[in-house]
Amino acid sequence: MSKFKNISFVQKIPVSLETAWDFFSSPANLSKITPKYMGFVTTSQQLISQKMYPGQIFTYKVSPLMGFKIDWMTEITHVVDNQYFVDEQRFGPFAMWHHQHHFREIKGGVEMTDIVDYVLPFGPLGSIANALFVKKQFDEMFQYRFIAVEQIFGKFKN
Repeated sequence: MSKFKNISFVQKIPVSLETAWDFFSSPANLSKITPKYMGFVTTSQQLISQKMYPGQIFTYKVSPLMGFKIDWMTEITHVVDNQYFVDEQRFGPFAMWHHQHHFREIKGGVEMTDIVDYVLPFGPLGSIANALFVKKQFDEMFQYRFIAVEQIFGKFKN
């Protein structure tokens, strides 16, 4: 197994806590804030507009490398409305994936924090892949998301 990695990203959004929660807790909106080159498509058959709950499973297709499609299944393992939710990979490109989404009301809006713990497959090769392109791809994906969120909700004013 390759080495355990942890990354986090924080963004302030000029909306109410309820508005942020409604948007980010809906898998239907995930493709709106994911770079097009990743080919992200929700494939779940269930209604993705229903309220999120622990045990809920979502499936996707994603193309992180050269258009090669990968199936990805995540489970929502924890939910506290308007505070946080956690998704964990059950099947997909990572040896381990644990993604926390935290929301906190602040003056002028909401502070959203993503904490991602992951392990790549293939042992030392996974560690090399992380150093060469995976970490960079995460950074690019969250930078894209930052801009997309600003386009949807506006820029946060300090």
